[in-house]
Amino acid sequence: MRIMDRKTKRDAVFEAACRKIIENERERNGIGTLKEKTIHAVVKNYLEPDEEKHEQRVHGFVADIVTDDGIIEVQTGNFNVMRRKLDVYLPEKKVTIAYPVPAVKWLSWIDEETGEVTSRRKSPKRGSPYFVFHELYKIKSYLSHPNLSIYILLIDMEESRLLNGWSEDRKKGSVRYDRIPIRIVDEVLLERIEDYRMLIPAELGDRFTVKEYSKGTKLPIGQARTALHIMHFLKIIDRVGKKGNAFIYALTSED
Repeated sequence: MRIMDRKTKRDAVFEAACRKIIENERERNGIGTLKEKTIHAVVKNYLEPDEEKHEQRVHGFVADIVTDDGIIEVQTGNFNVMRRKLDVYLPEKKVTIAYPVPAVKWLSWIDEETGEVTSRRKSPKRGSPYFVFHELYKIKSYLSHPNLSIYILLIDMEESRLLNGWSEDRKKGSVRYDRIPIRIVDEVLLERIEDYRMLIPAELGDRFTVKEYSKGTKLPIGQARTALHIMHFLKIIDRVGKKGNAFIYALTSED
């Protein structure tokens, strides 16, 4: 897998992958009509433009990408479905799970009855690499394996949803139709356990609580608690005391 050294090269490769999927391959069928969603297809072609290396069968499973360096799986969510593959792949091969996260998202709605699509609006929520912890919890026991890497891609994207939810405006509980990538913003590679230290904001200092981590990362308190649970499990941080009923965490030594 190629982690881009220069932003200009990275952006050019990503734009080429977008054009290939959105403009060429999907023009005849329409975005979102294929089984493979657009964001998944674009990220797969960004990481490996050679389609002969796509969708290769390995030990009874179909891997998204197989190269001389190992296996790449593009996973937009539901990391729990990766467990069976990881059980088979990790003893023999290096595996990278590529996880695209919306950095800035524009949202539009599709009326299933009329086909009408609303004009897009910018979501007030912004994504960050910290969002990965919600998914990592589902494969927590695999994270310390030396053959496993997590590759987070922050991507600006357009998301379309069907107006089929349970609320009066049909938006709550609605089904996501597709996500169209616009540009890549940043990439974070967690290749070694020590790399998880990057996911602790420097401004927190030597010691911090779940509440302080939540404030520093802008994660909801529940997700912040999950993040620290994982890093404690990986021995990146340790509990060193309490502030009232809250645990105080500190970075462990890198030795």
